[in-house]
Amino acid sequence: MKIIVAGGTGFIGKKLIDLLLQNGHEVVVLTRRNRSSSNNLSYVEWLKEDAIPEKEIETADAVINLAGVSINDGRWTAKHQKQIYDSRMIATDELLRIISEMPQKPSVFINASAIGIYPVSLTEVYTEDSISTPDDFLGKTVHDWEEKAKQASRYGARTVFMRFGVVLGNDGGALPLMTLPYKLFAGGTVGSGKQWVSWIHVTDVIRAILFAIEHRSVEGPVNVTAPSPLRMKEFGKTIGTVLKRPHWFPTPALAMKLALGQKSKLVLEGQKVLPEVLLENGFTFEFPELESALRDLLR
Repeated sequence: MKIIVAGGTGFIGKKLIDLLLQNGHEVVVLTRRNRSSSNNLSYVEWLKEDAIPEKEIETADAVINLAGVSINDGRWTAKHQKQIYDSRMIATDELLRIISEMPQKPSVFINASAIGIYPVSLTEVYTEDSISTPDDFLGKTVHDWEEKAKQASRYGARTVFMRFGVVLGNDGGALPLMTLPYKLFAGGTVGSGKQWVSWIHVTDVIRAILFAIEHRSVEGPVNVTAPSPLRMKEFGKTIGTVLKRPHWFPTPALAMKLALGQKSKLVLEGQKVLPEVLLENGFTFEFPELESALRDLLR
């Protein structure tokens, strides 16, 4: 298949492109910088004043939208929040415009999303059938992003919203910051420790994206989380076990709020989210349990 990837130079995007190429697909990456192409991988400039990407792309079988300013970078100031929100809206609008210009429309549109669309809770269990009522910045951003992406269905594309949980990788995402205190022998429970962490190994993230492309029965919201979420206290203890470091030095919620501002919600609050759609459609997780995932990433 010929697959377009927006946001292909990020943490998840680079690994996804490698997987797509390994599976024999032709990949076109939309980028703001001029890059050299090779074999089945090519780069097309977009989101620049003189860029007309649709002329170079012509047609595609699938479009994957991972574009947007990272929520993990910097404090969530008003300016940064606007960048996070606007970057997703602008990129999705441009992808919809590109699709509208294609003489042959893609059969599937995969849009990144996040479990932040579900309200934080210590007691609720969320599946794709759960009603999402976003009540904070991240929830509103995800909700509006999905509403924008739904417009791809106008062009006959099967539209999938990949609601990523806490993505674990050794060269990006949340894990390097989560493991650092343990490596310094200062690891311990963050906040109350009762908050849920719905995590997933980055390998299973990219495998789930490819699975969604290949399985026509997958449509609408898809929770991209491992089937075994843990509370923060157990999550931290597991890090300590794998790294052979003590879990003893608690980090109070106030300290996290002072250090990270509003972004502290990412570690102080959470949701218990289950990947019902993936499981019902036969997806097999390579890393269903946290300890095996961490041993793979931290070895």
